Amino acid sequence: MKYLLVEDNHELAKAVCSRIGLDGHTVDHAAKIEDAIAFVQAGEYDLILLDIMLPDGDGRSFLKQHRAGKNDTPVIILTARSEVSDRISLLDLGADDYVTKPFDHAELQARCRAVLRRKAGTSQTTIKVGDVEFDPVGGYLTVKENVINLRNRELRLLEILMNAKGQVFPKQKLVDRLFSYDDDVSENAVEVYVGRLRRHLEGSSVQITTLRGLGYRLDHD
Repeated sequence: MKYLLVEDNHELAKAVCSRIGLDGHTVDHAAKIEDAIAFVQAGEYDLILLDIMLPDGDGRSFLKQHRAGKNDTPVIILTARSEVSDRISLLDLGADDYVTKPFDHAELQARCRAVLRRKAGTSQTTIKVGDVEFDPVGGYLTVKENVINLRNRELRLLEILMNAKGQVFPKQKLVDRLFSYDDDVSENAVEVYVGRLRRHLEGSSVQITTLRGLGYRLDHD
């Protein structure tokens, strides 16, 4: 999954990026609203973590603009304010959840997973397609009772494809979802991870189909 963190406290941002990165997710960091807007206009994100008090304005204005543009990317607010009225106003503006500072990183990760499950329309922690079961939290794939531990990029690529089975993903879109703007990678990297996943899925009813000139799609018999 690809996250956007909007936070001006560089020590906190570094810690959040590091912790989320350990789970295999990609994080772009914006310290100002201006930078956050540029990131959103240039790419696609699965989740936005948004601070309220920023150097060039209030995060509420970004959230309001984000929702006014019919963008349904989930937003979790990171706030030092604990008043009920503040939390209500943020939820009414379109926030999906909030975490009060200082927060435990494990709680933040759990809230991220819960929001992403709601976005996908499921309450389950595992994803089942055909005779394949995938656990994005545990980081493993089960194919006909054979348990396979996945590497981070394999894990996140499979998560993208399984959450949108039947949808075609161009290579460049997968590059954007799997890597941050600071990563120097080409579309060939996606081919490598697709190849690894295909080997893991051999013998199952699930396959990754290549549509020449279009991209990849997850199918099952």
